[in-house]
Amino acid sequence: MCELLALNANTPTDMGFSFRGLSRRGGVTGEHADGWGLASFSPTGHGLTLLREDAPAAFSALANQLSESPAKALVSIAHIRQATRGVVALENCHPFCRTWQDQSWVFAHNGDLKGEIPLGVRYRPFGSTDSEAAFCWILEQLDRARVDPEDAAALFALLHRCAAQLAQRGTFNALISNGQWLFATATTRLHWLTRRAPFRTATLADAPLQVDFSTLTTAHDVVTILSTEPLTTDELWQPFQLGESMLLIDGEIRQRSSATTRSPCDWGGDLVVAPNRIGLA
Repeated sequence: MCELLALNANTPTDMGFSFRGLSRRGGVTGEHADGWGLASFSPTGHGLTLLREDAPAAFSALANQLSESPAKALVSIAHIRQATRGVVALENCHPFCRTWQDQSWVFAHNGDLKGEIPLGVRYRPFGSTDSEAAFCWILEQLDRARVDPEDAAALFALLHRCAAQLAQRGTFNALISNGQWLFATATTRLHWLTRRAPFRTATLADAPLQVDFSTLTTAHDVVTILSTEPLTTDELWQPFQLGESMLLIDGEIRQRSSATTRSPCDWGGDLVVAPNRIGLA
């Protein structure tokens, strides 16, 4: 399996501290040594920097450089890979990126999906992973539903429904963002925590590093970190419920839905979005 990491904040923030901990799991404290990637949207949400390597993050000079001097963003997504489907190759490293409705969309997945995922004509994988195929399938559903790209609530409902359908094929823990918001969903393991004033000290679980966030932030900053497994030893990480999805904007959980009753999926037809059950944070 792989591990996921994401940041969503209300002010441009770097996740070098968290990425340092994740990177150690890419070959030193963990077995996720088949590649890594980091996507950071510019503070405006329109520009995107995507870096990937088909090598262990723990021993990568580039990954180390990003840990020391990372870009600041409102949304960042990172991934370390342990190959289950698809060879060890750059095209199979997450996060994946595609353009939808003139927006750059980024996707990272942890899990294993069984069977062949039906693909359309417009979105096709460059690599051979089930993860990238799932991303292409999701984008096809967005096209079919003709959802407004600026309607975050409608997008959340659709993405939650897509996640439930993909989870019927196996494990679907995933992160998706267009730079304006962050969507996260989990069928097995994903954790989150929100840092806000009063900020405190945090200590990494995988590296001898401690940071006092009170010296790096203002009283108005809000930052939410999501990770497959907790990254620090002295903070309270909250687990996702099985089948739960969240939409985060400006560091806050704006919408969340739990698992719904899942009926058999017609993979060849249009996706019907069920009424959304939203809990406001």
